[in-house]
Amino acid sequence: MSIPDLVDGVLAGRRRDLARLITMIENEDPHSAEALSLLYKHTGHAHIIGITGPPGSGKSTLVTRITGEYRKRDKTVGIVAVDPSSPFSGGALLGDRIRMQEHSLDKGVFVRSMGTRGHLGGIARATSDVVRAIDASGRDIIIVETVGAGQSEVEIIDIAHTVIVTDVPGSGDDIQAIKAGIMEIADIFVVNKKDLPGADKKVVEINAMLDLDQNMGMWRPPVVLTNGRTGEGIPELVDKIEEHMKYLIESGTLEQKGLQRSREELEQLMEYRLTQELLRHLQDRPEYDDAIRKIAKRDDDPYTVAQRLIAEFLAGYSREEE
Repeated sequence: MSIPDLVDGVLAGRRRDLARLITMIENEDPHSAEALSLLYKHTGHAHIIGITGPPGSGKSTLVTRITGEYRKRDKTVGIVAVDPSSPFSGGALLGDRIRMQEHSLDKGVFVRSMGTRGHLGGIARATSDVVRAIDASGRDIIIVETVGAGQSEVEIIDIAHTVIVTDVPGSGDDIQAIKAGIMEIADIFVVNKKDLPGADKKVVEINAMLDLDQNMGMWRPPVVLTNGRTGEGIPELVDKIEEHMKYLIESGTLEQKGLQRSREELEQLMEYRLTQELLRHLQDRPEYDDAIRKIAKRDDDPYTVAQRLIAEFLAGYSREEE
């Protein structure tokens, strides 16, 4: 299949073509960049929701329930569920995804699991491009569920418009962990498993932390009690998500974030491409291996060598241009 045909299939919402493109993105197939370039002007319409929080807080169940609520509201949904990769096989550990199977026959829902493949930050390196492909396929809502490994789960703010941080009652001192790490990224807090003892106390604790935040902007993150198992509190949660998007639009924050994300994305892409080009240039060159050996023996240092190799690469590129 040609890239233009694949792009047409994604734009038409054909699930098989979307899945094929996502596989190409994950495998870093160079043709995926061509497809994403053609799709870019068709993106930017979906409301992207990130869900993060500690393991055991019921994120996958919440994603399923939120999806069900959006389907009741006639919205189409894409789900990107990021899982840790096995350090031995490199494959993703996708056990939790079985809970999302209730939407597997719904043509209005597209579910894709991804392994982190060693990337830190709670999402996979390719997540942003995968979200973009799903956006181009015409989904109204895209939910990204992070790995849930702890305080390093902050990269989701680079992708999502609305970030939901989950917690559960009776989890000991994890409020302090949230406070130290991912509290700052939350647009909405969810205390899930409200049937457990201590749920109301957890809400009070989070609200107390929010009251102490001196740097809070116009939006004060609400704290929503839910029960993912029964669906209790889910309509109220989706109402808050919608309310947050309305705030982003009316306050001009959505436009500001869009500019900031575009700048960061362009700079990250240039950095990645330059690094790839440089490494390709150095590959199999004996002087590169010699430089590494000298660094290992302390006959040279990596700072000077890196500066010299980059300067030589850029000088060679300039000569080619002339």
